[in-house]
Amino acid sequence: MGKNSASDLPQRFSAYVENLAEAAGHSDRHDPLKSYCTGLLLPGERKSVEPMAARLAPQNVRRMHQSLHHLVADAPWSDEAVLDRSLDTVIPAMQSEAPVVAWIVDDTGFPKKGRESVGVARQYCGQLGKADNCRVAVSLSISTAKASMPVAYRLYLPENWIEDRERRKKTGVPDEIQFQTKPEIALEQIQRTRQRGMPSGVILADAGYGADTRFRTELTKMEMAYVVGIQSTARVWKPGQGPQPARARKRSSGRAPKRLQRDANHQPLSVKELAVSLSAEVWEKVTWRQGVSKKLRSRFAAVRVRPAHRDWERSEPHPEEWLLIEWPTGESEPTRYWLSTVPASTPLIDLVRLAKHRWIIERDYLELKQELGLGHYEGRGWRGFHHHATLCIAAYGFLIAERSLFSPSARIGNLGLPSPELPSGFRPRGAPHPSRAA
Repeated sequence: MGKNSASDLPQRFSAYVENLAEAAGHSDRHDPLKSYCTGLLLPGERKSVEPMAARLAPQNVRRMHQSLHHLVADAPWSDEAVLDRSLDTVIPAMQSEAPVVAWIVDDTGFPKKGRESVGVARQYCGQLGKADNCRVAVSLSISTAKASMPVAYRLYLPENWIEDRERRKKTGVPDEIQFQTKPEIALEQIQRTRQRGMPSGVILADAGYGADTRFRTELTKMEMAYVVGIQSTARVWKPGQGPQPARARKRSSGRAPKRLQRDANHQPLSVKELAVSLSAEVWEKVTWRQGVSKKLRSRFAAVRVRPAHRDWERSEPHPEEWLLIEWPTGESEPTRYWLSTVPASTPLIDLVRLAKHRWIIERDYLELKQELGLGHYEGRGWRGFHHHATLCIAAYGFLIAERSLFSPSARIGNLGLPSPELPSGFRPRGAPHPSRAA
């Protein structure tokens, strides 16, 4: 997709969605899929099926509603195939502006009442900042310095959902879906993205993933460098230290001891304890990017350490990694910690920029939720949840590919797609009655 004039944008969008429709398979799905993507990008507060149908076909809302609903809730097309087709356009467009620097793992929550909609459970919801009834999806995004795009997206199912056969059947959860932690889902997404040959980048994730030792270990096995958050209680050895070697053999016969040792006088410490013990000259003020109103700046230290997780079960110590610590001026203690396997020669500024680069996907989720209705799907099923999300992401991908003409922070209504008038008196289900509106 080249850089053309803004007046050509509707034609480029038409070609883009035609390509997506081909990936959905059967020709009966082509027109509904193109209509669905158009509906997601038209102005409007609600992007569920009913209000989109009213915007797209005000003279025949019912027929359009049936068509869109069947496409998203029932039709058996592949989410991966459609999203892959989108990425064939979007990722090269992103790379034409800047190289890929990171793969970003994250999850996002959607408040949801009741218990019958797939995946709804009482769990932590980032959107609310507390535990409540919600659904949570795990995603993987590919990012350059200027843009990012989700490349994988899957609903997390808590164990009580996995074990509830009746709810699984009602919501169409596939038989092959078994319980996986969020880090396990993320590892699968990373593995598939690698197999697809996507341009590589450093893995970035918050402490919800970085605290999982197996997650970090598997990334190292894949030879993928990471910068991941960890908790203040994570234990490491002081710089230059590690566990003691295995005990010497006491007898001439039998196996020689192999496991590493600790004793009362030789123990690892928490990263918080290590941070407060560091000398003043280790800390540096770093400015990593320009914010909305000012430059973003804080105080950091980076030291080489060996993680200590269950190393008494190992015959070799964990390899050295970077421990990056943020301790803003004026705070009584450090606020954030990261472990990283980027090269030992990496300058502090580059390490900080990578750790802080996760911010870029906040823009994606803001747009996907507020403008494209990522959380607006009202159905209860597994297929519909993922089909709606896939089409939201694919529609968003068009905006990313067009970013030289269309700012992702602008309103969707600026795209210039034709938008018919709503039917007179139309009010979607759940909308407040005009006489009761605040």
